[in-house]
Amino acid sequence: MPEWLAEDAKLYLVAVAVAAAISALLTPLVRWAAVELGWLDLPSSSVKTHKVATPSLGGIAIYASYVITLLLLRQFTQFPTGTLHRLRALLIGGTLVFLLGVVDDLKKPVGLGFKAKFTVQALAACALVWFGIRIRFIQPDYIAFGMTVLWVVGITNAFNIIDVMDALSSSQAVVAALAFLTIALPSEELYVNFASAALAGAALGFIPWNLSSKKKIFMGDSGSMLLGFLLSGVAMGESYSKINNLGVYAPLLILLIPMYDTFFVMILRVRKGQSPFLGSKDHFALRLEQLGYGRGAIVLMAAVAAGFLGFCAFLLTQLNAVWAMCLLLILFIEILLLSQALARVVMHQ
Repeated sequence: MPEWLAEDAKLYLVAVAVAAAISALLTPLVRWAAVELGWLDLPSSSVKTHKVATPSLGGIAIYASYVITLLLLRQFTQFPTGTLHRLRALLIGGTLVFLLGVVDDLKKPVGLGFKAKFTVQALAACALVWFGIRIRFIQPDYIAFGMTVLWVVGITNAFNIIDVMDALSSSQAVVAALAFLTIALPSEELYVNFASAALAGAALGFIPWNLSSKKKIFMGDSGSMLLGFLLSGVAMGESYSKINNLGVYAPLLILLIPMYDTFFVMILRVRKGQSPFLGSKDHFALRLEQLGYGRGAIVLMAAVAAGFLGFCAFLLTQLNAVWAMCLLLILFIEILLLSQALARVVMHQ
């Protein structure tokens, strides 16, 4: 590894550690405030998977630790030209999505409707485009713009949808952020590296409190949607296609598990004649639980699978077109077989 690259890697590891430490320190403070102010997630419907009222809005700690880490990096690091510009886009759009999540969390158990959420998320996506973060391999530009908005809204909600089990969404965010950091490390788009490091640490520091039996806190929509939005923006910061054009699909592999759960749940809901936008217990994680797997084991398996898919994404950017196509075909067949098996699981509502 070149000396300059090794130094950069150390910086990003420090950023992960700092963000994790800040998040771990802030989360219990947010939990205390949530208890005092009554910010509780009530088990108010059959869709809920927890049994007792639990402090929520842990996303405040994730957001604050992410922002503080980037501000510290700004003070102690000389950002290359363009990096600060892109980070501003993530901060502006991320703040908009975070505030949307806070409002939604505070209005629970009713919450905001999906139309209001989609509208604000689309505005946040437009902020990314305004600052130059968008899909670049699609032409003409107006189609690329539409696909960018669809991508951002889709990934933002995918991390919200998968948040049905302690540490599931947050652990997926940690693995995905580290994957983007690893693939983007030699890149000139350094905003990807800084944002990924801060994001990985912010989510990582929250996880122990989310898993705690006595001091548990949920991150709520304010956290899950924020993680999804930031990762959707980070994903568009690389070309991925220096060796073969199929490399542009690498982000799909890195974010495949939240995306998979979104499509899997929506398809099953439609097949049952239900709205794809209403809650249900059709998630792959809950189906694995129905098969007898413990929640800790499910989260760990999902994280390992995400790590494997991240490695496959890296391979996709390094292999020639033929081998890259073979890799995608094998993964597609495996996912299809898994989906068929999971769909046969009988869920008890």
